[in-house]
Amino acid sequence: MRILLTNDDGIHAEGLEVLHRIARQLSDDVWIVAPETDQSGLAHSLTLSYPLRIRQVSEKRYAIAGTPTDCVIMATRRLMPHPPDLVLSGVNSGQNIADDVTYSGTVAGAIEGTMLGFRSIALSQAYEFTNERIVPWETAEALAPDLIRKLIHLDLPEATFLNVNFPNCAFGEVQGTVVTSQGRLTHGLQVEERHDGRGFPYYWLKFSRRRHEFREGTDLSALNSKQISVTPLKLDLTDYDIRDRISEALA
Repeated sequence: MRILLTNDDGIHAEGLEVLHRIARQLSDDVWIVAPETDQSGLAHSLTLSYPLRIRQVSEKRYAIAGTPTDCVIMATRRLMPHPPDLVLSGVNSGQNIADDVTYSGTVAGAIEGTMLGFRSIALSQAYEFTNERIVPWETAEALAPDLIRKLIHLDLPEATFLNVNFPNCAFGEVQGTVVTSQGRLTHGLQVEERHDGRGFPYYWLKFSRRRHEFREGTDLSALNSKQISVTPLKLDLTDYDIRDRISEALA
């Protein structure tokens, strides 16, 4: 089995090393093509106005001066001599659940893999920030290999991929794995104004604490219960339930 790894935290991210160790338990043919720098929050963006630069780090390991989407495209269309059997994106530092999947570069890596016709899985490790970022990487590393072995044999519908999130706890405290739907969060983005040394304003976007909807069966509820969340996501964003109402309104 040939596996392609990518992420949005960049080629030097600890989560990518965790993912590499996970993938090496599944195959000895593992390729890494990841962004040169942190691309968090860029979602499914393409680099169209600037050239893409490639840096070979080592055998089967490349850094791209671009987005996770760029990385998957360049890996499968330029760098790999044969297409991958599986695309793994992550392991992200922080959960990618609920509405946040629309921002996620990690999820975007799996989206692009799916669009190109490859089985794809996004993986993220939840953590809680207090005074510093402490991520329980050992949880994803210990539990992901067996989970992926089960998931890669699924007969998934076309244009469907999987979003996997590991809870913020030690791997021995994990309370099983559940199949979930997307939860809902309040928006929570704030604009913080600061001033540079000459007094000119600049701005940071930042998340404040957000209300969670811990509805049973959602990814939010699963992580809150120390469970691994596996959410099947579709590329088709059509709201089929409302089509008839729109047709009636336009008649």
